[in-house]
Amino acid sequence: MRFGFLVYPGVEELDLVGPWEMATMWRSYADGPECLTVGANTDGIVCAKGLKMTPDVSFDECPKLDFLLVPGGFAALEQAENPDLVRFVSRRGLECSHMLSVCTGSFILHAAGILRDRRATTHWKLLAALREKDHVTVVEDRFVRDGNVWTSAGVSAGIDLTLAFIAEVAGPETASLVQYNSEYYPDGKIYGSAHDTPQASAYFRKLTAEPRP
Repeated sequence: MRFGFLVYPGVEELDLVGPWEMATMWRSYADGPECLTVGANTDGIVCAKGLKMTPDVSFDECPKLDFLLVPGGFAALEQAENPDLVRFVSRRGLECSHMLSVCTGSFILHAAGILRDRRATTHWKLLAALREKDHVTVVEDRFVRDGNVWTSAGVSAGIDLTLAFIAEVAGPETASLVQYNSEYYPDGKIYGSAHDTPQASAYFRKLTAEPRP
């Protein structure tokens, strides 16, 4: 199996690196897929917060993929209008058994036709913008699965998405190994009140309404 991770200038670091960490833990501890980053070319790129990286393969060199994850960031809105990138994602959507996005990566999936008549989510700041798109039903949840298409809310939500995806594809015991070795056990602590705004996603309100131990 091969798990591809789309990269482009301005991609949000944790959108990419969080899922990459989960997937490579799967590879290392439970015979998971080969993981590789894919860009328009193999020139170095600068991510949203300044991290520099070099894609493993270009669009033209990319081998067959079983899964493709599309991370987001504000740059994703521009990339959703990049015909070469959208064409690549659209074509891979025909061959991959699962397509995933994090944050505003959902706008790239939409541009590629992959969210047509699907349920999906995105970063809370862009929920209204995604609702304006045709043929997609927006769900305010941390991550959403609709068939073989998976989308998540912003940034850190990609970790939860990928762990749930691993549990679905490889089973809960494999996901347990990944979770244990990455020590990913969020304690549910919520700081302050920044999330307490009308614009916040419904899943924020659900979290704050739940009693804490």
